[in-house]
Amino acid sequence: MKRSLKIGIGSAVLATTLLGASACASYDEGYGYRDHHRGRVAVSYYDGYYDGYYGPVRDGYWGGDSFFYYRTGRGGPWIVDRGNHFRRDMFDGGRRFHYRGYH
Repeated sequence: MKRSLKIGIGSAVLATTLLGASACASYDEGYGYRDHHRGRVAVSYYDGYYDGYYGPVRDGYWGGDSFFYYRTGRGGPWIVDRGNHFRRDMFDGGRRFHYRGYH
């Protein structure tokens, strides 16, 4: 195979790889929500502060009603925090969290 053809094919492969990597868009709405798109799959991450009141929490997300929904185990039911133990702003006793949303 000619050298120029090999360089052309290599350049095309590199360009396709870089284009695929740039397809991952992200944004932050100001509430610690990030949405990373890869093709048709969206992976969401939620940040905030939690005081540990409910014990260990596996994951969670901020609902459209401004409440935080969490699970204590994989595949467990979603539970709403109506006691204000999850917050978007720092507070005394709250520790920062970063959960992957699976809703």
